[in-house]
Amino acid sequence: MPKKPGSHHVVPNVNVGWDVKKDAATRSGGHFDKKQDAVDAGRKISQNQGTGFYIHGNNGKIQN
Repeated sequence: MPKKPGSHHVVPNVNVGWDVKKDAATRSGGHFDKKQDAVDAGRKISQNQGTGFYIHGNNGKIQN
């Protein structure tokens, strides 16, 4: 199955914790206290929607 346009990102929340966001969305698709929980949820969402998936570090740069 080819990937759909767009991607999901695990990004640090400006206050505390981690968010799963689709591309440049202003609202989070999910907020998590632990990064690993956000990664697990984001990966599942990305697989279900057939989008790319990126994990960011505390500095906001893509890790992998």
